[in-house]
Amino acid sequence: MSMAVAANEHREELRESRFGFWRRSYAMVVKESIQLRRDRVSFAMIVMIPVMQLLLFGYAINTTPHNLPTAVLLQEDTDLGRSILKALENTDYFRFTRQVHDVDEFDNLLKSGKVLFGVEIPRGFERAVRRGDHPALLVAADATDPIAASSALGSLSVVVQTALDHDLFTGDPPSLPFEIRAHARYNPAASSRLNIVPGLVGTILTMTMLIFTALSVTREIERGTMESLLSMPIKPVEVMFGKIIPYVLVGFIQAALILGIGVLLFGVPVLGSMALLALLTTLFITTNLSIGYTFSTVVQNQLQAMQMSMMFFLPSILLSGFMFPFAGMPVWARYVGEGLPLTHYVRIIRAIMLRGATMQNLQYDSLVLIGLMLLAMTIAVTRFRRTLD
Repeated sequence: MSMAVAANEHREELRESRFGFWRRSYAMVVKESIQLRRDRVSFAMIVMIPVMQLLLFGYAINTTPHNLPTAVLLQEDTDLGRSILKALENTDYFRFTRQVHDVDEFDNLLKSGKVLFGVEIPRGFERAVRRGDHPALLVAADATDPIAASSALGSLSVVVQTALDHDLFTGDPPSLPFEIRAHARYNPAASSRLNIVPGLVGTILTMTMLIFTALSVTREIERGTMESLLSMPIKPVEVMFGKIIPYVLVGFIQAALILGIGVLLFGVPVLGSMALLALLTTLFITTNLSIGYTFSTVVQNQLQAMQMSMMFFLPSILLSGFMFPFAGMPVWARYVGEGLPLTHYVRIIRAIMLRGATMQNLQYDSLVLIGLMLLAMTIAVTRFRRTLD
C-alpha cells in the first residue's frame, strides 16, 4: 500500500514539475504584460522608435539631393544667359532662390550657408562667346557638404551642351565656345573629415547633455532625495539653474576636447573666431541641457528618461544635416529639422570653422537656438512647479 502511495506521490510530483513550469512562466508573462501596459512611455518607445526609423529613412533621407538653393549674379540679361540658367534648373539639382547684384553679396550668401551654389554670368559674356573668346562661367559651390555638391557639379557638362544646342548651334558644336569653371569653396578636396568632425561636436554634445540632465530629477525621485529638495525654500527656476550650470562646464570641456582632437589629429581648420565659436557652443549646450531637464520633469523614472532622450536624439542625428544633406530632404522633414537644436549648431560650427563666418552670417541660427532654449526652460519650470504643488 505504501509503495502505491509513494508511486502516486511521485507521479504527482512529476505532473507538478511538468505543468508547474508552464503555470509559473504564464504567471510571469501576465505580470510583465501588466507592468508593460502600465509603463506607457516605454511601450510608446517600443512602438514609435522603429516606426520613426522607417519613416525617416524611407521618406526623409536622400543621398542625391535635388533643388539645392542657388544664387545667381547675372551681370547681363541676354538670351544665352537665360538659356544657361534654364538649363541649370532643368537638371533638377539647382533652384534659384536669390538674385544678387555684386560679388560681396554673392560671397556672403555662400559664407552664411543660405545658398549652396552661386552662378556668375559676367558682363559681355554672350558677345565674347560669339567672338570666339572662350569666356568662363563661374559656378561656386559650398563644398563643406561634399555629398550635396558632387552630384550637382557633375551635371554641369550637360548644361553646357543644352545651352549651346538651344542658342548657338543646331547640331554638335565644333568646339565649346565657353567653359563652366566650377569652384568648390571651403573644402576643395572634398574631404569627408572636414564635414564630419565639426558635426560630431554637436552630435556628441546632444547625446551627453540630454542624458545628463534627463536623469537629474528622476534620479532625485528614485533616491528619495526629492522630498528633502521640495522641503527647502527654493524656487523651481533656481533648481533648474542649479542643475544645469555645472553641466555647462562639463559640456564646454567636452567640446574643447573634441575640437582639439579634430584640429590636431584630423587637420580640420578653424577659420573663424574662436570666441564666437565658444559663445555659440555654450548657447547650444545650454539649449540641450534645458531640453533634457524638461524631459526629466515629464517622465517618472530613469529608464523612461533615457528612452525619451534617445527618442529625441534619433531625429536629431538624421534630420540635422549631419549625416545626410539637409537640402535634399522633403519640405516636411526640413520643417522638423528646423525645430532641432543640432540642425542650427551644425550650420554654425561648419560655418565658423570652414568658412570663417561671423555673427552677421549666423544671426538666424543663433536666434533660433535662443528661442528653443527659452521655450524649453519655460516648459521645465512650469512642469517642476506642478511637482512642487
